[in-house]
Amino acid sequence: MTLRAAIVGIAGTALTDAEVALFGEYPPAGVILFARNIVDPEGLRRLMAELRRALSAEAVLMVDQEGGRVARLAPPHWRAHPPAAAHGALFDRNPAAGLRAAWLTGALIGLDCAAAGFDVVTAPVLDLRVPGAHGVIGDRAFAAEPPAVAALGGAMAAGLLAAGVQPVAKHVPGHGRAHADSHLELPVVAETDLRGDWEPFAANAALPWMMTAHVLYPALDPAAPATLSARILGRLVRERIGFRGVLVSDDLAMKALAGSPTERALAALAAGCDLALYCSGEPAATADLLACCPGLTEAAAARLAAARALAAVRREALDAGVLAEERQGLLR
Repeated sequence: MTLRAAIVGIAGTALTDAEVALFGEYPPAGVILFARNIVDPEGLRRLMAELRRALSAEAVLMVDQEGGRVARLAPPHWRAHPPAAAHGALFDRNPAAGLRAAWLTGALIGLDCAAAGFDVVTAPVLDLRVPGAHGVIGDRAFAAEPPAVAALGGAMAAGLLAAGVQPVAKHVPGHGRAHADSHLELPVVAETDLRGDWEPFAANAALPWMMTAHVLYPALDPAAPATLSARILGRLVRERIGFRGVLVSDDLAMKALAGSPTERALAALAAGCDLALYCSGEPAATADLLACCPGLTEAAAARLAAARALAAVRREALDAGVLAEERQGLLR
């Protein structure tokens, strides 16, 4: 059966019978887990086994694990990781050390996530850190200058790939300038020259995944936020930035967008997203979305296969203890 062009959340720490039946009838392209789903390593191990039994072999398991305040695998059961800004501060003092630390953090996050059974990690953040902007990005951004963000984000992504997981660059074409939190409302970025915002994404166009921004940029499209804009996703992301990988929406449960979750998903796919991401785990809305969502396009399926292949070929034999000790020495 063809996978639906959606990645969805689940409600709790174990699959319900209804979720198992839903995934059998309308198989999603993947499932994303959050803190509500993860209690400890043993519980996560059981849940991941349940998911692998319920999902297609081609489906991905995804987790939002950037380091800093965005960490679903958290102490005391998992290693703590510094926020992106810590690597940027080191980069300002010593560029080579900052890049190495970013690679190490990517590798260490990747090893944690790969050991737990995840295929895809939604990091690195390639948004700029813009003074005066909303704090929803804040220290999740590496730096204020596009070249530094591009280099540090690329280093972190390389570390994730070395651990065998697929990185997701976010939030294209750039969320850092927003003065509102897209979880709560639609940000509007009034600036007209946004080349610096999307420069880090262009520099990392070879990465396997990117995630869209629920942000309205009137200079790019006055009618629709990036996630729902064929103009932005087609002309900018695919053509000017040159991205050829998997394009996934940001969470469609966020309040920046109007309409039902299913309406949002269909609009995002129509605009050019390969996958609609719906994270709430709310049973009725998830079921409706999967039932109404179309199957993966041939192009999307090929991009997903290429992303899996890239992570497999880039994987290295890594020693987490050695890497953690080296990172501690750099970031102390």
